[in-house]
Amino acid sequence: MGVSALQADQRLSLPESHGTVHVGGTKLRRFAAFLGPGYLVATGYMDPGNWATALAGGSKFGTALLFIAVLSSLMAILLQALSARLAVATGMDLAQACRARFPRPVTFGLWLIAEAAIIATDLAEVIGTAIGLQLLFGLPLFWGVLLTALDVFLVLALQNLGFRKVEAFVFALLIVIAMAFAGQLILAKPEIAAILNGLIPRAELVTNPEMLYLALGILGATVMPHNLYLHSGVVLTRKLGPELADKREAIRFATLDSTIALTFALLINGSILLLAAAAFNAKGRTDVAELQQAHELLAPMLGTAMAAHLFGIALLACGLNSTVTATLAGQIVMEGFVHLKMKPIHRRLVTRGIALIPAAGVTIIAGEAYTGKLLIMSQVILSLALPFAVVPLVWFTASRKMLGELVAAKWQTALAILIAGVIISLNIKLLVDVIRG
Repeated sequence: MGVSALQADQRLSLPESHGTVHVGGTKLRRFAAFLGPGYLVATGYMDPGNWATALAGGSKFGTALLFIAVLSSLMAILLQALSARLAVATGMDLAQACRARFPRPVTFGLWLIAEAAIIATDLAEVIGTAIGLQLLFGLPLFWGVLLTALDVFLVLALQNLGFRKVEAFVFALLIVIAMAFAGQLILAKPEIAAILNGLIPRAELVTNPEMLYLALGILGATVMPHNLYLHSGVVLTRKLGPELADKREAIRFATLDSTIALTFALLINGSILLLAAAAFNAKGRTDVAELQQAHELLAPMLGTAMAAHLFGIALLACGLNSTVTATLAGQIVMEGFVHLKMKPIHRRLVTRGIALIPAAGVTIIAGEAYTGKLLIMSQVILSLALPFAVVPLVWFTASRKMLGELVAAKWQTALAILIAGVIISLNIKLLVDVIRG
């Protein structure tokens, strides 16, 4: 089945925004038109779940897991590039491509796994946003969780103004997060020698089950399955030209956009881990895993209340950003896999409810004392779900039958297969360790 035949069975991804961003003019203007989707994706690489794993890793092991953060970001850059390539070459997002290529039982299974990943993502975002509201305004966790449901209406309002407004909102909050962490690092003063030492891989990453668990959490928080669906969907908000040369240029620009954005995300992720290493581990506090605990300790550890305020501001901005992008990802997954056809507001309420209700329930039932453990667990669930998005992506982008002349280069496919193999091997090792207790 050729690309055109596959497309005939598909409904549009994000139909109210599909092809609404004009691409034209000079080369610089065309590149500028593609700036944006990468920053939506980057948001998922610095969500509250990432904070929990980075804080726990930095507190427990210092800078030892910095290598994993860098490696995970490099993996993410390649996989997101393949995601953009799939969208431009076929006109389909990853969920649509799975529905078109696989038997219905396989598609149904992949959809359930994708929804589980989004629920895990939402769990982290619900907790993070609620904790941010609690730290800054004293709002009880229960009410903070319920308020996160309002992001559905935020996304709808922004999207009605144009998809570029969604991207501008996300980018503005990313700048707030970056400035907040820059301020905290200046106060923490991490040692250069410790940073360089953290970039060296060590055997303990595999032999120490606790370090492996946190490393997989960082991996799950960095290379996130819902981001592969999200990126392939939001790239299609651009009005792509029909010619092969137009598509080649679109792939280059989309890849450059996501690479710049994910490098920016790496700087923030690394900052979180370095902050925990310098503020907690270096001073003998190796047990910090809760966001509230980190907030309480930052002021006395760094000698100023400003550090704690910056932490709360960045956490709230991060949670808001992540809920926006997770809502979009949920819509793309639902539309692509099951062809849900509803009014935009109803569709968002359904897709958001599927993810939000279980996440909110777990958060409220477990209570505040277990939020850190829930955040780390959510990231490990994402890591376990990741192969079920990566393997189809690599398969599709390596297929000349699907992508034609826009098929991924052999070196890209080889590296992507290696990445998939590493992820699957680490997941098997984790499961064995869990079974053995």
